[in-house]
Amino acid sequence: MSIGKTANRRPTCLYRMYYVYAHLLTIVLLLTYTRYIVAEEINHQQATEALRQAVVFFRTQVSIEGGYLWQYSSDLKKREGEGKAAPSMAWVQPPGTPSIGRAYLLAYQRTGDAYYLEAAIETGIALVKGQLKSGGWDYRIEFDTKKREKYAYIADGEFAGTRNTSTLDDNTTQSALSFLIRLDQVLQFQNANIHTAAISGLEALLKSQYPNGAWPQRFADYPKTADFPVRSANYPDSWSRTYPRQDYRGFYTFNDNTIADTIYLMLDAAEIYNQEKYRQSALKAGDFILLAQMPDPQPAWAQQYNPAGQPAWARKFEPPAVTGGESQGVMRTLIQLYRRTGEKKYLDSIPRALDYLQSSLLTDGKLARFYELKTNRPLYFTKQYELVYTDDDLPTHYSFKVSSKLTAIRRQYEAALTLGADLAHPSAREGDQTTTEEPISWSESLAKDAAEAIRIMDDRGAWVENGRLRYHGDNDPTRKIISCRTFIQHVDTLSSYLSSTK
Repeated sequence: MSIGKTANRRPTCLYRMYYVYAHLLTIVLLLTYTRYIVAEEINHQQATEALRQAVVFFRTQVSIEGGYLWQYSSDLKKREGEGKAAPSMAWVQPPGTPSIGRAYLLAYQRTGDAYYLEAAIETGIALVKGQLKSGGWDYRIEFDTKKREKYAYIADGEFAGTRNTSTLDDNTTQSALSFLIRLDQVLQFQNANIHTAAISGLEALLKSQYPNGAWPQRFADYPKTADFPVRSANYPDSWSRTYPRQDYRGFYTFNDNTIADTIYLMLDAAEIYNQEKYRQSALKAGDFILLAQMPDPQPAWAQQYNPAGQPAWARKFEPPAVTGGESQGVMRTLIQLYRRTGEKKYLDSIPRALDYLQSSLLTDGKLARFYELKTNRPLYFTKQYELVYTDDDLPTHYSFKVSSKLTAIRRQYEAALTLGADLAHPSAREGDQTTTEEPISWSESLAKDAAEAIRIMDDRGAWVENGRLRYHGDNDPTRKIISCRTFIQHVDTLSSYLSSTK
């Protein structure tokens, strides 16, 4: 009987199996069809109209004389960059004014619509109005006539003030110039204001570069050669465990990719203007990176160095140390230097640094931001900014542990050795180095992203999202914001889609 009962069950079991398979197939087909429908919900005209509406809104409602900040309340009554901002103020450091201008310029290059070139020029002129006599930019630009009086803006001539510190921190001056030189190129170097600002900014970077090839974090005057002898990195005999409150703005600085951003800028400038002096400046900075590698037993890099070539204090939570954070970025910069110049010497120091950092990994697989000089003990701070060896009372505003990217960097290094230099290909570039030389191909994911960007746009042409204004205090009730970073993302998506559907 048991055999018979089993035999009688087989058709039912097979039927159920077929039913499940058919059901799963239906789901797969439905999902595929749904994705197809989503991709087909948008057409070229809809994307064209949406992109125009978004840019019109930003130009007419968000902009201050072509300048932009970081975030706004959805009603545009509150605004901020890296700090609370007045209505007369624009921000330079990304994702501020130059980043918006770059999005406009790419939209023009991808669509051919002169409206976006007009928008890019408007933003370029805003940056021209914010250029300091020292040649670079402060974090912010002030457009209020009275408030401008304290700044040494070139555009204000004899009426300019005295605040004249250009900053390379946080890709500020570099991002402004990166956008301006590309805009200058598109304009065939015919806009006198744009061209003059770009060239004078680049010349200021040449003048502010130290004899050893480094750049400071900030500058108002240009260095005197005799005050900055060329020295290899070395360990100090001793260093203070207490924050000395010294001015570190003129130190040789890797923190926040200061030197890397400047190198990429100079390499791009060399290509755009066909000027060897900019390329030599980048190579000189690369030579400084080699010079700045610490000797054994810690053959990596510090965040910043004093004129003696020794790791030094910066802010109260940035001690003299070998860094597991910035050292990873330095190695990637060396790889990019090789790929864009063909100079193999920039690869030679990487294996020692990789091996050292690999041996310095913490038990959780991360790297300490700071390793004590010579002993290699991880360094941390308490919330009261006491320098300690334990990580149980860390401040929350700063990363004292960083993710290890060593495996990826080693792969990049080995690929560079195998493939050789790639002097012209866009993939040899990092950062905000998007190019338009290669056509953008249509894809289902691109169409889907474009459709989504249109779907979530409000009637004004704004992309409003959940969020808070970081610098308006804990009690600020804002919960809906307009983000420049999000705007750039969606403009890039829509312009890419339009390029792919020409």
